[in-house]
Amino acid sequence: MGKFAADPSLEAKMHQYQIVGRAAPTPKNPTPKIYRMRIFSRNVVLAKSRFWYFMKKMNKAKKSGGELLAVNELHDTSPTKVKNYGIWLRYESRTNTHNMYKEFRNVNINGAIGQLYQEMSGRHRANPGSIQIIHATTVPDEKCRREHVTEMHGGALKFPIIRKMPHAVKKLRTTFKASRPTTFVR
Repeated sequence: MGKFAADPSLEAKMHQYQIVGRAAPTPKNPTPKIYRMRIFSRNVVLAKSRFWYFMKKMNKAKKSGGELLAVNELHDTSPTKVKNYGIWLRYESRTNTHNMYKEFRNVNINGAIGQLYQEMSGRHRANPGSIQIIHATTVPDEKCRREHVTEMHGGALKFPIIRKMPHAVKKLRTTFKASRPTTFVR
């Protein structure tokens, strides 16, 4: 376990895949149109399934009558820098289909998509199968619209020091003290 080992429960569970596929060539159509999609899912099996779900909706090409040409996992170029992500999505609620735009701050797009699924399940009771991500991209600071994202911008951002008190030497520590310790900054 290293110095900066992350808790596995806090890591992003989502992965981004680029899937290229088409309907199978037939005598009627020997060179069918090739489609490329960016799919977010927990693993490659679910990503392929989601690809065929969209292909069936778009051009009536099913998995049995189609072929995958490439499946690649995409990674962020700078996964250590915090960025703003804008995500356009569509989801089916109990009553209707809704379009939505949401913004998140994260170090990579997979983390932002993980945040999106958590928020959609918490605020809107949307299960992951009913969410369709239309577009996800980085957004510059000046183009951000949501207040919970814009409040984190600016170089003068400061966080309060909650506790600034050195620990007592091990031999002077006791379980019970006669006086209450002061934990605020003097």
